[in-house]
Amino acid sequence: MTRFTRLSRRTVMAGAAALPALAAPAVVRADAWRPKQAVRIVVPAAPGGTTDIVARLLASHLQQRWGQSVVVDNKSGAGGVVGSTEVVRAAPDGLTMLMGNIGPQSIAYSLYRNLPYKPESLIPVSNVITAPNVLVVHPAVPAKTVPEFVTWLRGRNGEASYASSGTGQSPHLSGALFLQLVGAKATHVPYRGAAPALNDLVAGVTQYFFDNLTTAIEFVRAGKLNALGLTSAQRNPLVPDLPPIRETMPELKDFDVSTWFGVFLPAGTPKDVVDALNGEIKNFLEQDATKDRFKTMAGFPAYGTPAQFNDFVQQQIVRWRGVIEKEGLKLDVN
Repeated sequence: MTRFTRLSRRTVMAGAAALPALAAPAVVRADAWRPKQAVRIVVPAAPGGTTDIVARLLASHLQQRWGQSVVVDNKSGAGGVVGSTEVVRAAPDGLTMLMGNIGPQSIAYSLYRNLPYKPESLIPVSNVITAPNVLVVHPAVPAKTVPEFVTWLRGRNGEASYASSGTGQSPHLSGALFLQLVGAKATHVPYRGAAPALNDLVAGVTQYFFDNLTTAIEFVRAGKLNALGLTSAQRNPLVPDLPPIRETMPELKDFDVSTWFGVFLPAGTPKDVVDALNGEIKNFLEQDATKDRFKTMAGFPAYGTPAQFNDFVQQQIVRWRGVIEKEGLKLDVN
């Protein structure tokens, strides 16, 4: 079901209260493109996850800057493919944009046999935030370290289950790669976004989840879940005591996954529109309030020019193609 949320003045003011210390605006050309009617940011995931949170922060910023209503429209399904397809089919006028991510904008191209769009169907505008995934487990799981967790997992002989924010998303492939490397089995349970997956994990419906650190960290801080390790090769200064999974066992030395979230526009969107939106994203990411908010999410601003972001996305497509081929994964979009 579509979640369609208009950012009212009250919502914008609430967002401003959460981000009180706005830095001086970046220089934006007076003749830069500006929308003359309401704008929509499509989120290809359920409300409450990192994609949704970041989109709402950006929407509040754009609404204040442009003086136009900015709507966040949640279109979950097929690991982000449903929402992405809607943007691909939208008019290339700058009024519909996508808060994309590693799943539908890099992994999906190799995972799905019948994907209804291609890399060139979307224009990369800028990356916005990057962060590692984190292995979180329900408190009932009797493991405090990754090796203890692997021992428990092997003993369950496939009876344990792990959640994901959608088939083909980085949490899913993080889980699949992990199982292959340690020689264990578990049942994959896909959800339409991180929020419902986290809710069921907290309730004990599933046992573990390779979630984005940006969303899972609040559940860890609240004592509702236990964090065992990061999927990235480096430690994260916001959780300095949490080790990279690759450091915990010899079998996991090649385990390295990071996730990212960025803005895309439909192919054919004029360059002045792309450049204007890129400039506003740069403005948003340079503000101290944004940096502080991202820190609470254990993420980092990841601005890039359209050319830089395009190169990054192409590299991600190539990298995940190799992982998927090694895993032998191939799905159909239903």
